[in-house]
Amino acid sequence: MTVAADTPPGGTVRDWLARRANAGGIAFVFPETDTSMDWATLQDHALAFARLLTSKGVAKGDSVAIVSPNSREGLVALYGALAGGFRATMINLAAGRDAIAYALDHSGARFAFVHPACAEMFATANASGVTALDPSEQADATLHPVTPADHALLMYTSGTTGRPKGVLHSHASLLAGGWTTTIAHALGPSDRGFCVLPVYHINGLCVTIMGALVSGGSLAVVSRFSASQFWDQAARAGVTWFSAVPTIISHLLHGDAEPDEACRARLRFGRSASSALAVETQSAFERRFSVPIIETMGLTETAAQILSNPLPPGTRKIGSPGTGFGCEVEIQGPDGTRINDGTEGEIVVRGPNVMLGYLDNPDATRATFRDGWLRTGDLGRMDPDGYIFVTGRLKELIIKGGENIAPREVDEALYTHPDVIEAAAFARKSDRYGETVEAAVRVRDGSPVTDADLKDLCQERLGTFKTPDVVHFLDELPKGPSGKIQRLKLADLIAAPAL
Repeated sequence: MTVAADTPPGGTVRDWLARRANAGGIAFVFPETDTSMDWATLQDHALAFARLLTSKGVAKGDSVAIVSPNSREGLVALYGALAGGFRATMINLAAGRDAIAYALDHSGARFAFVHPACAEMFATANASGVTALDPSEQADATLHPVTPADHALLMYTSGTTGRPKGVLHSHASLLAGGWTTTIAHALGPSDRGFCVLPVYHINGLCVTIMGALVSGGSLAVVSRFSASQFWDQAARAGVTWFSAVPTIISHLLHGDAEPDEACRARLRFGRSASSALAVETQSAFERRFSVPIIETMGLTETAAQILSNPLPPGTRKIGSPGTGFGCEVEIQGPDGTRINDGTEGEIVVRGPNVMLGYLDNPDATRATFRDGWLRTGDLGRMDPDGYIFVTGRLKELIIKGGENIAPREVDEALYTHPDVIEAAAFARKSDRYGETVEAAVRVRDGSPVTDADLKDLCQERLGTFKTPDVVHFLDELPKGPSGKIQRLKLADLIAAPAL
């Protein structure tokens, strides 16, 4: 089936799963176990799980929790919940006990699929009495009717303050998320993606899982990313593309492993999302591995991708996540006025991939939408060719002496040092300036680089005003489940220096 570039896919996940099963072919390969699953087998097992849930009295649209790492069993449970007309509620395994307990309770789930590897974690967090199902149990039941507008996915955002918000997607918006990836990257049945990101994150679920469903391609799926095994797994699985985050790309760049020539030739591209990719990191990766990186941008609220650079030989603008694919994206001022002159404003989006809203949180839903546009909270500017350049987050801006400093500008300067693997500038409260600039970095093992070296580098590139007062060296920077560095946690994590 050819996917139209101008029309989002119709139908439901159940419909598309049936189409893939009828067409035949491999759905998933699992490099860690050298096993595979075809579409027909996936459909059979998913529908069996859907019938089990239905027989337990789970109503259409009810939440069913999925507590699992990337795995054969977890994928069956995900597709079973979706095909059965339920709300697949993806539990973030990296969120911590309290956040997991909150999601289980807030979602209203009565039943859960719990992977054996997560049994202890689930038991500790399951204060609301959710029942773990035995997926081997067989049952016969007539499945609920499902429509494109029905609830399909509930995914909790890893907010830096307050309770996580439950993002609601329909079958239509979930499939549209896979469609935006498919049309942006020209995915087809001959493509095999590499899913190294967790499926409980929107990038892993929509870009790779839904992207394969809509495009008719297949996926290599591993339980977790491994820098030392990545290229070998990619080679053995025959992947043609992969989706990653900047920290993964940086770890591969600074690692010792290399792709063999066949793997290098087979890979059409890698894609980067979830946070801004440093210009130096992207350029160095492409020079070393000869694999183009397509920078993109997406949100949980938009079923992942909203922006993408084109594939080669199209114009990729390094430092920009690209232009809109499958949705409308523009820059707006504080009052909602469209900004056309290339100056900074908030990035907003509307289209078929946008969420229904936040579960049981009408105030947050209203605050996020304005005149039909979803407000991303990201600041950026648009150039004359329609490419967006992200300049920061509304909540992450450092305001020093009344002047706005974009943390990413400082990050970019730090990343120019070849030993810096991870970097994040952040604000520190100051009686004198309101806020001052500090930064945290992770450097390669054995690096002799010092705080003074990195401050001198920033001084040269940014000037005194934007240079961090201190650069902290950490073994690991705090990250969310997508691998995005959690900048707003750094000031609390790191004690204020005695200046």
